[in-house]
Amino acid sequence: MEIGELQKLSFSDFPGKISCTVFLSGCNFRCPWCYSAEFVLPEKIKNQEKISQEYFFDFLKEKKGFLEGVCISGGEPTIHPELPIFIKKIKKLGFLVKLDTNGFNPKILQDLIDKKLIDYVALDIKAPKEKYLKVLGILNQGLRGNFFREKIFSNIEKSISILKEGKVDYEFRTTLIPKTLKKKDILEIVRWLKGGKRYTLQNFRAGRAIKPRFKKIKPYSDEYLLEIQKIILPFFEFSRIKP
Repeated sequence: MEIGELQKLSFSDFPGKISCTVFLSGCNFRCPWCYSAEFVLPEKIKNQEKISQEYFFDFLKEKKGFLEGVCISGGEPTIHPELPIFIKKIKKLGFLVKLDTNGFNPKILQDLIDKKLIDYVALDIKAPKEKYLKVLGILNQGLRGNFFREKIFSNIEKSISILKEGKVDYEFRTTLIPKTLKKKDILEIVRWLKGGKRYTLQNFRAGRAIKPRFKKIKPYSDEYLLEIQKIILPFFEFSRIKP
């Protein structure tokens, strides 16, 4: 398990907490609009300067008493078998842990919750069901067919249920991709997630997108994001817009 990057201070990644964010390299999806290509594409991961776990844990020891939590992002953290051991070391130092995940590994998510290794989960909901494979870029890997499609939906729906029915704090979140996700798509997602606790909208960031054509797309305006937020407010206890 390789650490691709360490963001040493964040006031927005872990709601209500001062935190750092650690990005683990490697992902099982290939979302063409993803702005973290350096943590996803094998050729970029290979050439990336890594951060040692020794450095990371020394940093945490220095920041005890100031930082409250650690966000674990990626890539997709749950693809790494070493993740539980990594989190145990963080928890042993007294930090809260937030996990960012795409929801494809519900068994691992449930295990981390059962063992009280995570305190907050952000589950990415990429698109409404009929657009999921397109938005993920899965078809570009040659993975086609109803079986794989249903496997994705089944696993993600299990992860959604785990969070809705469990006790760990959580949010669902969606990145608003211009020309890909429209108001009607967000409404379909909202109906899918109805009864959830929190829903976060993230604006699209073009700079480091995996596919070049997405680098030319302009993000939605703040006014448009607020318009979308008004639509989803009745469906959740809380919603927010993350720049």
